[in-house]
Amino acid sequence: MKDIQGNHMLEKPPQPGLANDAVKRALTSRKRDSAATRARILGAATEEFCTKGYDGARMEKIVARAGCNIRMAYHYFGRKEDLYLTVLERAYEQVRSREAELDLKQLEPAAGMKALIEFTFDHIANHPEFTALMNTENILKGRFLKKSTQVPETTIPLVEAIRDLLARGETIRSSPVVYNHLVRQLYPHLQSLHPFHNLSAGSQ
Repeated sequence: MKDIQGNHMLEKPPQPGLANDAVKRALTSRKRDSAATRARILGAATEEFCTKGYDGARMEKIVARAGCNIRMAYHYFGRKEDLYLTVLERAYEQVRSREAELDLKQLEPAAGMKALIEFTFDHIANHPEFTALMNTENILKGRFLKKSTQVPETTIPLVEAIRDLLARGETIRSSPVVYNHLVRQLYPHLQSLHPFHNLSAGSQ
């Protein structure tokens, strides 16, 4: 490289800090694109499995809905059964994480059971995709849930919380007056939440 007078000039080497920043930006952008692609595939797969069931779902339709090619789906999730299991595990992870927010161990037994029941019915009502996936898995006789190691692990805190509620409820049960009051308080609430009760009530 020469200056205006024709003298040779040494080119400045790239500054290491600037080069590192460029690499970091490129990696961050790639990770964002990867996460966005995975999210699109998962969303499309959830819709396909919910509407068509496992046997009726097609990978070609999933990737078309996600706006990517089938190689990307196989790269991120593997085969159709692997993708379905990921969708199933994500559905359980979502409901278990929201259940944890109830913080049942901080509630009185009756209040804790009431909160859990309300949450369960609300979640089913507001997330039909969860019910659809459960129906599909029931048809498959729990084939994929049996393969999952994640679902049992995420269920452990809920089981422990319910055991804690029941154990603390046993101490209340030793007092018949208090226990009968709690039963009278909870039973109408449970009855009102039951879908068959609501259906029959609406038809009267």
